[in-house]
Amino acid sequence: MDQVLFMQAGIANMYMKKHRLSPKEFLKLDKKLDILGFIQEGYEPFHLMGDKGILNEIEEYVKIKNRGK
Repeated sequence: MDQVLFMQAGIANMYMKKHRLSPKEFLKLDKKLDILGFIQEGYEPFHLMGDKGILNEIEEYVKIKNRGK
C-alpha cells in the first residue's frame, strides 16, 4: 500500500474520531480545505512525527484555512 495513502487514511480517521465527523462530513471539509492534499504535501516531514503531532499540524492548518474563508 502506498505509504502516503496509508498516512492520509490514518490521520483522516483520527481527525474524524476527535471531531466526531462522519466520513461524508470529512470529505465535505476536505473538498473545501484539501486536508488530504496537505497531508500528501507534508508527507516527508510528517512521517518523522507521531500521529498526535501530525494531527496537531492538521488542526492548525484547518484553523488557518478557515480564517481565510
